[in-house]
Amino acid sequence: MAHALVSAAALQNLATDSAPILPWRDPQTVPPGELLAHIARLEKACLDNPRSADLRTCLGMAYAVNYDVYRSMDALAVAVALDPTHFWAQLKFAELNYRLRALPFAEEETLKAVQLARNPWELNVAREQLREIRNLLHHSTRNVAWTKPLTMPVVILSVMMALAFVGMVWR
Repeated sequence: MAHALVSAAALQNLATDSAPILPWRDPQTVPPGELLAHIARLEKACLDNPRSADLRTCLGMAYAVNYDVYRSMDALAVAVALDPTHFWAQLKFAELNYRLRALPFAEEETLKAVQLARNPWELNVAREQLREIRNLLHHSTRNVAWTKPLTMPVVILSVMMALAFVGMVWR
């Protein structure tokens, strides 16, 4: 419970009259300068409160809005590692993987979020995401798995290249 109070206090300190925690209803309309300023405030808040999964989750979401996938993935992974029982960190981490079309991993992470849901609304949000992932898994994407050895194709390609080289040198 103390962790939740610290996180709530950290979030409250981050919010000002001009900069709420989640300042935009439509992330597509955010001016780039405003987004970068918001990310800078969140980064500073994360440095001030390094154990806050809430702040890391907000930072990961802000990075995602800024199309900075690697930083978003890192921030959300840290949030999940800091608090494995944090529903929103888990759900947003799974959502980022879903949007990157790492569907089997996203399904696994979303199932964890379903288990962490504390109320019907959270459960509904997680189940809806899980339904979308499973729909993509079953209907609209090809799931390629590298399970076959590539030894024979590599040998054939090497022989063909060697023959082409010998043919060009011989002339």
